[in-house]
Amino acid sequence: MTGRLGRPCTRRGRGLQHEACAYHPQDYNVRMKPTANPPHGAEASPLGRPVAYRDTYAPELLFPIDRQLKRAELGLHRGALPFVGEDLWNAYELSWLDLRGKPVVALARFRVPASTPRLVESKSLKLYLNSFNQQCFASLELVRDTIAHDLSAAAGGAVAVEVVPLLSRPQRATVYPQGVCLDALEIDIDTYQPEPAFLRVDGDVGDVGETLYSHLLKSNCLVTGQPDWGMLVVRYRGRPIDREGLLRYIVSFREHNEFHEQCVERVFCDILARCRPVDLAVWARYTRRGGLDINPFRASHAGLAGSDEMEVRQ
Repeated sequence: MTGRLGRPCTRRGRGLQHEACAYHPQDYNVRMKPTANPPHGAEASPLGRPVAYRDTYAPELLFPIDRQLKRAELGLHRGALPFVGEDLWNAYELSWLDLRGKPVVALARFRVPASTPRLVESKSLKLYLNSFNQQCFASLELVRDTIAHDLSAAAGGAVAVEVVPLLSRPQRATVYPQGVCLDALEIDIDTYQPEPAFLRVDGDVGDVGETLYSHLLKSNCLVTGQPDWGMLVVRYRGRPIDREGLLRYIVSFREHNEFHEQCVERVFCDILARCRPVDLAVWARYTRRGGLDINPFRASHAGLAGSDEMEVRQ
């Protein structure tokens, strides 16, 4: 990106201006055994640390994390993933100054392909977006292009960015998935670490196509241990997945520490290995933290689509 950064704006300023091996389900049985403290890439991130907030443009605040560090635990190999997809981020706290020093407030959406080699740690993204607060920009388009450039550089691939000012009165739909909610099942549960053995199919029944979902997903931040709440959706075609087993499996993440993207990839790989569906799509809608929500989507092929509609708790 070429351009020049104007002075931080107290009232007026110039602003920023510018002209691998294949994955097989049997790999599930030979996953890497983690060490006592396996590296996860976020050890030096701002998570769990006191930080000084910056209010002028600071792209160096973004903290990328190598996805392969956790994917290796699932038996996945770089460049030969069993899924396609993206991480959909919604940002609710984006503001900057126009060239007259007047604030602009907006919503933003970022689409990070699952094929990018790095994810961006969420607190660092929050700090990065806050660094726009007292920076002058000549236009909304310049803000959008700047964010797209910086996120793409951090992720190692093209990130699509949409910025919508609140002045345009944007609307967002809150919907429930078109499928079967598992949460009313009357079952006993006593396992709160991921247990793939709960996943099984009815081998005596032919293939079905259905969408199953649950609002009972809870996992914890990989670094801080703080709770992350969300809805998990599983859409598949294949032998019927046992619904009670699937719900027990979803709840088994309740004391598990991993980032959102990593949890969804773990779910996808476990269902793929244990249930062998013909087609599979898994996505989660996590509630927001720090003005951001993260919604990972993974599918067995590009023809499957998730949902952009927000979950009621978002």
